[in-house]
Amino acid sequence: MAQSGELQQQIEDLALRLVVGDLGAESAATAWTPAFEQIRDSALREQAIDIASMAEAVIGAVRRADSPGSVSMELEEGIVRLQEAVECRKAAVSAKVVSPKEAAPAAVFSLAQDPELMSDFIVESREHLANVEGLLLTLERNPHDSEALHAVFRGFHTIKGLAGFLELGEVQSLAHEVETVLDRARNSVWTITGGGIDVILQSADYLNRWLTHLESRLQNRPSEPPPPDAPLKARIAALGSESAQPEPPDGLAAMATAVRAAEVAEPPVIPSPPPLAAAEPATAVPPTAATPPPAETNVETVEPAPVSAAPATARRAETMAVKVDTAKLDYLVDMAGEMVIAESLVRNDPELGIVKSPQLQRKIAHLTRITSELQKTAMAMRLVPVGPLFQRMARLVRDLARQFGKQVEMETEGDEIDLDRTIVEELADPLMHMVRNSLDHGIETPAERVTQGKNPTARLLLKAHHHAGQVLIEIADDGRGLNRGEIRAKAIQRGLLRPDEEPSDNQIYNLIFEPGFSTAAKVTNVSGRGVGMDVVRRHIDKLRGRIEIHSKPGQGASFILKLPLTLAIIDGLVVGVGEERYIMPLNSVREMFRPAAETIWTVKQRAEMALVRGSLLPVLRLHRLFQVKPRTENPLEAVLVVAEVEGQRFCVMVDELIGKQEVVIKSLGETFKNLSLLAGGAILGDGRVGLILDLDRLFKEKHSDPSA
Repeated sequence: MAQSGELQQQIEDLALRLVVGDLGAESAATAWTPAFEQIRDSALREQAIDIASMAEAVIGAVRRADSPGSVSMELEEGIVRLQEAVECRKAAVSAKVVSPKEAAPAAVFSLAQDPELMSDFIVESREHLANVEGLLLTLERNPHDSEALHAVFRGFHTIKGLAGFLELGEVQSLAHEVETVLDRARNSVWTITGGGIDVILQSADYLNRWLTHLESRLQNRPSEPPPPDAPLKARIAALGSESAQPEPPDGLAAMATAVRAAEVAEPPVIPSPPPLAAAEPATAVPPTAATPPPAETNVETVEPAPVSAAPATARRAETMAVKVDTAKLDYLVDMAGEMVIAESLVRNDPELGIVKSPQLQRKIAHLTRITSELQKTAMAMRLVPVGPLFQRMARLVRDLARQFGKQVEMETEGDEIDLDRTIVEELADPLMHMVRNSLDHGIETPAERVTQGKNPTARLLLKAHHHAGQVLIEIADDGRGLNRGEIRAKAIQRGLLRPDEEPSDNQIYNLIFEPGFSTAAKVTNVSGRGVGMDVVRRHIDKLRGRIEIHSKPGQGASFILKLPLTLAIIDGLVVGVGEERYIMPLNSVREMFRPAAETIWTVKQRAEMALVRGSLLPVLRLHRLFQVKPRTENPLEAVLVVAEVEGQRFCVMVDELIGKQEVVIKSLGETFKNLSLLAGGAILGDGRVGLILDLDRLFKEKHSDPSA
């Protein structure tokens, strides 16, 4: 086996050169041809005709490539095939076969040996699997999207290679099986079907379970590895035995057919060129072939630029991206916030204000600009696009649509909109519940939609856009909409409404967020227990957001989530009550005014109301809630701030308006964490602490105690 070892070493050296080399400097085919010729000659000496043929095929493909990106793709795929061929020859010669049970201790040893490397593997593999999921759904809509197919193949191939390096036998084995199936699809030997997509998605789920197990082990938490899934492997093997109509049963047969066609025009020189010639005759000769061969031809000849540009672009992006521990990133953001506070304290220091030096003032102004830019940059580092979150919902929509027998097309807009990373993570659950609710209750079956004159395929839209300093996430469908009568009847039945009450549409619709509230006729394994929308409300409240509902019977419903751009900073209205300072979130403030005598009304000598633009709004006195001595208790000498929560407006009475300020939110700590009326604290420019009001809780407090 010495010679086999030499051949393998040549291939591995070439793979290493591709990984660490500068492809831009070696993009010409002539830079790579000698190495593949050496591999071909070594293989011929060892009577490895199959490997020699593969090497010759790569030489031809690289020579035909018309751009650095195309050269890169051909080199990567060629080296992968050569590595697999060498491994197969070694396996055939070697009598020792390592079982998964024998491989497990090695995996444990590798995990303990280099936890940082394993952590990188988990992160990178999850990224690949997330991309694979979205690309598979693209392939389900268009099975001949060769670019998506190549990307899915590369994802599983990368996971297989990394898992083999880390001695994760079960992960490597399953990824290899899926990769083999995808390779058949790339060679038009197997056509992707809905059933095939199901199996590949199940394989991705299995690999995700392995990643979860490995992550638990890294964190020293007890975890058992997922057991080998024999039925899944059997389904993958079944895909490997299928063939595309009217293609031959395997890729070698397809190559042989192409070779025979090529021999008519040109005699072969050595056994290796046939795979090289397979591309042109295989796609051009059979006019009755199904669509996969033409799709492959389009990628090879008609659309070389987009396909070849992608790897080059990806490489440029990789060189400019750095993976940073989120804990370090959060610490950097915190320190930037502390620097802003320190700068504000210095700038507003009364002793510094006495100094009348223009030069000092210019330096302070310069410091203020730099600090502000630093804070903006640090905050931008916390922002991530919502697109990946939307794409995670695509798999859910597909699975639920198949389960319910419905036809649903999901569309997304504003994937590039950025949100705070914490908000995006917290949005996953509420978005999932709302999508499930839409598919189960909102969207009709195809038969129902046809009878109503609708397209049998329903439309579900996930949209993100900026508005007035907030990010709006919209979940809209064109289904049956919310049934106002059913919701009202259920609310009366549960005692949430009196029979003689006639609330507005918005108040009726908001009842679906009550715990345990559901109008479903039966409970399914997806919804109907009245839990999901309650979870949505709690999560959005936690994120300092609001929900608006719009619905038209028979035309659909739209849920709009209004969220802050970040959780670390808030635009606030600073108000004074006595000697204390309070901060009201500016996005909930509608207007401020000093009331006149005819504005204030008293109901039953208890509840105070203010007449604002023709509507009576309840008045809440902050000094009574927080037991603070105000400067005045006369409303005519105070200021009323009109706030809006859940579509309901109310007035907050304060002594004075101090101004608008962007403040860094600070936790109040363990001692004050149970104060439900406060959302946090902030250090103001003069060094004083301002308490951030939770207006939602204040509104509910006012309802429970009208005398407040």
